[in-house]
Amino acid sequence: MASTVSPEIERLIALLSKLPGLGPRSARRAALDLIKKRDGLMRPLAGAMAEAAEKISTCGICGNVDAQNPCHICVAPGRDMTTICVVQEVGDLWAMERAGAFRGQYHVLGGTLSALDGVRPEDLNIAGLIERAKQDGVKEVILAMNATVDGQTTAHYITDHLEQTDVTISRLAHGVPVGGELDFLDDGTIAAAMKSRRPF
Repeated sequence: MASTVSPEIERLIALLSKLPGLGPRSARRAALDLIKKRDGLMRPLAGAMAEAAEKISTCGICGNVDAQNPCHICVAPGRDMTTICVVQEVGDLWAMERAGAFRGQYHVLGGTLSALDGVRPEDLNIAGLIERAKQDGVKEVILAMNATVDGQTTAHYITDHLEQTDVTISRLAHGVPVGGELDFLDDGTIAAAMKSRRPF
């Protein structure tokens, strides 16, 4: 049976369906919307993507993505150079920056250890973290890992390998989120909150 769409549209749909959160059906809708809004959306998007592909690179210090290397966070004046916050992915770094709760350095691992997925320590930027932690002036490493089995496995692995340094190792608190109701929380979150309780 002959295809109802041209090869160009099929390729667009196939590429869009590789994006996170877009399956084949959502990719078709997105492709049709882009085609419908060719001048207002598709051409500017294509230009922005071409420019990003040309100019964006990975920061050689922390692993962030930026149009400059080192990234604007690593070279920003006034940041606390004694503290490194370790995150799994660049999106986690951006979330921390949006919150405005941290003014130190970052280190992006590029994922988590996972025996199931075959992700080993050498597949992540753990060696770079250990080298940075050994530098003069670094006093604390904050492990801002997701509260998953793989996230916690990675945190334990890093902790074991940082014992040879003089840095303090801490992690983000886990538990009841601000505005959260106990009835809607999972058992693991409630258990973590109970273990991490503190004086009122």
